[in-house]
Amino acid sequence: MDLQSHSPIQDPRVNAVIARMQAARQRPPGGGPRGSFGSRDPHAYAEQGFSIHPEQGELIYLLCRGLRARRVAEFATSVGMSTLYFAAAIRDNGGGTVIGSEIVPAKVETARRNLAEAGLSDYAEIREGDARKTLRDLGGPVDFILIDGWPREESPSLAREVIEIVAPQLRVGGYVMNDNAEPDYLAFIRDPKNGFVSMTLPLKGGTELSLKVG
Repeated sequence: MDLQSHSPIQDPRVNAVIARMQAARQRPPGGGPRGSFGSRDPHAYAEQGFSIHPEQGELIYLLCRGLRARRVAEFATSVGMSTLYFAAAIRDNGGGTVIGSEIVPAKVETARRNLAEAGLSDYAEIREGDARKTLRDLGGPVDFILIDGWPREESPSLAREVIEIVAPQLRVGGYVMNDNAEPDYLAFIRDPKNGFVSMTLPLKGGTELSLKVG
């Protein structure tokens, strides 16, 4: 895919970094944390970026532009692919902040380098550590949240724990996107009593997009 021609992002510098990161994707040894022989320790993949795909990022960018989003949050940042789409939208909306959380220090540094290369460092705050702590206080209402954190076998999933922490901090009319379709996360986001309406999009094998309505 020619990101320069088809991306809604008009900045060639941002698109160049996204294209480089996309070209560098590779399957980790053992298939990664979801593979039969992969490690479940996120620190075992310090050089691997488990990131959203460009079509998800482009949707994030468009939705954030439409919302006139100024403050957004993500779990987890990884090497910064999603952060680039968020930060580009925030900048193009006139300014604001992406609050990211990443537990692996090497990935925090890589994400910061990618943001600097794209000219977007001023629009992102990456908090190093466990998202259940780093995202507990977002400093006020946010417009959009990405839940794309580390999968694990035990229950509750990290996605479920994090959404319960951040959902009260999302403004009514804001969106949540989930990438991994954890069953207990879906149970929460699809339960009307939690204040969301939700649908599954045919992106990357199934992406849940939810709107906060109450």
